[in-house]
Amino acid sequence: MFRTIELANELTWYSTHTSQDGNMRHPVDSPAWETIDDTWPCFASDPCNLRLGLAANGFNPFRNLSSTHSTWPVVLVTYNLPPWKCMSKENLMLTLLIPGPKQPGNDIDVYLQPLIDDLNELWRTGVEVYDASSNSTFNLKAILMWTINDFPAYGNLAGCCVKDRYVCPACGLKTCSERLKFSKKNVYLGHRRFLPMNHTLRKMNSWLNGAEETADKPRIISGKEVRLACEEVENDFGKKKKMGKERKI
Repeated sequence: MFRTIELANELTWYSTHTSQDGNMRHPVDSPAWETIDDTWPCFASDPCNLRLGLAANGFNPFRNLSSTHSTWPVVLVTYNLPPWKCMSKENLMLTLLIPGPKQPGNDIDVYLQPLIDDLNELWRTGVEVYDASSNSTFNLKAILMWTINDFPAYGNLAGCCVKDRYVCPACGLKTCSERLKFSKKNVYLGHRRFLPMNHTLRKMNSWLNGAEETADKPRIISGKEVRLACEEVENDFGKKKKMGKERKI
C-alpha cells in the first residue's frame, strides 16, 4: 500500500483530520482509537502504523435458499484511510476464503492461525516497508482494533458463549435472562437497567414484565477479567471422531 505515493499519503490522513466538534466521522474519533493512543504511545507516535479491523461471516455464494453451502471470507479493513476510501472494495484485503460446503464453526481457529501469526509479527516486531512518499524504508507495525461479525460468528471467533443463560459478552454472569416454561427457550430481559434511574420506562411495569426496574446497569467486564477467568479452562481442539454403533451379533 505504501508503494503508491497517493495511497501512502492517504494512509496518514487520520493524523490531521480528527474531529473538532465532538462528532464521530471516522474511527479516529472513537474511544477505541483513543484507548490505543493512551495505552501504547510508542505505537501511536508513528502515523504510518496501521489500525485494522477483521470482518468474517458466512454466506451462500449460489443464492439458492435450498442449499446450505457456506463460504467464509475473512477481510481486513484499514482504518488509516479516509472514510470514503477505507471501506471501498479496492482497499479491502481478502486474507482468507474458507470454502464450504459446511461452516467451519469453532474449527475456524485452524484457518485463522497463519493470519494470526502474521498479525502477531506486525504487532511485536513489524516489517520493513518501502514508503514511496518519502522514498525510504521504515518499520511498519499494525494493531487489530476489533472484529466485525454477527453474534453466532462472534462466538466462533472470540470463543464466547452465544447460547443459554449468560450470552451477553459485556454483562457476563449478570446477564438478565429467564427460561420460558412452555416454549423451553431463553428470553433476555433487564434492558431497562441501562436507562437513567429517573426514566419513565423504568416504572411502566404493566407494559413489560410486570415489575418496576430498580437495578443499575451492570459494569462491563474488562479484558483482564476475561483472561483470568479463562486461564484454567482446558480446550480440546479439533474435530472429534464419531464412534460408530456396535453391531449386534
